[in-house]
Amino acid sequence: MNFETLEFKREGNIGILTINRPKALNALNAQVIQDLKSFLTQVKSEKGLRALILTGSGEKAFVAGADIKEMESISAADAKQFSENGQIVFQEIEDLPIPTIAAVNGFALGGGLELAMACDFIVATKTAKLGLPEVSLGLIPGYGGTQRLARYCGKGVARMMTLTGDVFTADQCAIWGLVTMVTDPTELIPTCLKLAASISKRSPLGVALAKKSINQGYDLDQTAGMSLEAKLFAEVFASADKKEGVAAFLEKRAPNFND
Repeated sequence: MNFETLEFKREGNIGILTINRPKALNALNAQVIQDLKSFLTQVKSEKGLRALILTGSGEKAFVAGADIKEMESISAADAKQFSENGQIVFQEIEDLPIPTIAAVNGFALGGGLELAMACDFIVATKTAKLGLPEVSLGLIPGYGGTQRLARYCGKGVARMMTLTGDVFTADQCAIWGLVTMVTDPTELIPTCLKLAASISKRSPLGVALAKKSINQGYDLDQTAGMSLEAKLFAEVFASADKKEGVAAFLEKRAPNFND
């Protein structure tokens, strides 16, 4: 896979995708969004991929936000389409059947935090800074920030972070539930690889359906969520993964799950 603004590599069955615009602190522009869209189309055909780590190049920034120079030229008439284009791509990230881990190194601001929140969970360095500063520029988040942040942290924290436009530490964001783990900068990728390796040992179908059950069930009432879980439980129960996993447990051996 070759992209102008992205780098992709594999370590066995784990993928690492890097936003690669270090001179611009990996800021999101139209090319990054287009490259992400193309990547998501191609990654679905990557055989044997069990997890994806998403990070930014360099130590200063995961993604420092949107490219403000590019946004300056967008008219009000085009702004809705601009917002929806990013939302569609970020939703595709959230909907990937394989788990995604945001490895946040440095700044994750505006669109960068929105991108991180589209992943399944966030691991950040102790020096990372996170926030939605759009109101400081006379804007509001447009790539899903007002929606996902409230689901991560609750309405109170989401309103406070969004309306102040302030930037917060990884430790504080971990208290609020936005960041799942905080690491030393040198341990960021090794920590994410360890988590991804643990996931990659599990049933691919089980992981995909468990993720689906959480994501789709979150906004349902509990009765409807239980119904969804039972439906997906029955689906995995009829699979080769279930047969292999149960057999391996009873035979006291490691399971051999196929893609």
